[in-house]
Amino acid sequence: MNAFLSLGRWLFAIPFAVLGLINFLSTKAMVESFVPTYMPAPTAWVLLGGVGLVAASISMLIGKYDKLACTLLAIYLLFMVLLVHMPGAMAGSISSQFLLFKDLALAGAAMMYAQQLSKDRSVIG
Repeated sequence: MNAFLSLGRWLFAIPFAVLGLINFLSTKAMVESFVPTYMPAPTAWVLLGGVGLVAASISMLIGKYDKLACTLLAIYLLFMVLLVHMPGAMAGSISSQFLLFKDLALAGAAMMYAQQLSKDRSVIG
């Protein structure tokens, strides 16, 4: 059972790397779909998010600075909830509501990872 549960670390980290790569490969579509129009330099935000997602994933997989990475990942996800998904959810968009709760759950999981599973505790607490 523990061998099966240990896969969770991989199943949590790898999709963030893939999402980060999607930010690089589909930058224009990401800008059009997710970056609010009131934010300056939308392409820079998408690329910065991609770098952060890939870096967090690598950090979790190798166990170096993983507590910091998960904390920053949680902050990123909460900003996505507030700045990207909340306006659409409040307007009644079902897809925005779904993404809001998905990212909220992932932020909570990242916080739990940082608190319970992180190997490198030298940076934060």
